[in-house]
Amino acid sequence: MDIRTDEIAAGIYRFSTFVPELGPTGFTFNQFFVDAAEPLLFHTGMRALFPSVSAAVARIRPVEDLRWITFGHVEADESGAMNLFLNAAPRAQVAHGVVGCEVSLNDLADRLPLQLADGEIIDLGDRRIQHLDTPHAPHNWEARVLYEEATGVLFCGDLMTQLGNGPAMTGADLVGPAEVAEDAFHATSLGPAVPATLHRLAELRPTTLAVMHGSSFTGDGAAALHDLATVYENRMAA
Repeated sequence: MDIRTDEIAAGIYRFSTFVPELGPTGFTFNQFFVDAAEPLLFHTGMRALFPSVSAAVARIRPVEDLRWITFGHVEADESGAMNLFLNAAPRAQVAHGVVGCEVSLNDLADRLPLQLADGEIIDLGDRRIQHLDTPHAPHNWEARVLYEEATGVLFCGDLMTQLGNGPAMTGADLVGPAEVAEDAFHATSLGPAVPATLHRLAELRPTTLAVMHGSSFTGDGAAALHDLATVYENRMAA
């Protein structure tokens, strides 16, 4: 499959594969690579994507340099190629929240993962990545996001999902397109955890939202997250 690479912030790269057959207008699967002293990959893609994603990584750094393998939650599109990357990168280790490790990853991962408490930092040597538990937001009880402090990038997984094949980065509204995707897939847990989590993440005041499916957002990330929280508050009220 064709994969597109774009630098969405200093030293942070988005790899995107568009699958036109999925959903009403096609769907993108995005991975993010942080080029640091100890490089980090957020999302591995499915096993079938390993050749193209690993080749995209290799155009920036040798795959064997990879130190951290991370993802939003345990699903094929986010973590399916996890063990293939562990095999390709001898120093790599999966890092995830306690629930994800104890429920799934201690068994699924070929090497024992690092368990992270809410708010804990992954030290990449010249960058710091904060792990934040987001259970049931948007789904799965082991869900989490990552925040890169220096660039203000929030790796927000399935939050703000959009259909189609938009640009790598946009400053346009993503909340409306996220509502359209929600109506198509009904993928988000309609419970109080979702808006509460979105309001909490807005307090970080991210300047870039690195989105798993669809375009990444640049601009007032706090306002976008608050607006999406309001959408789900209204849906619960209805």
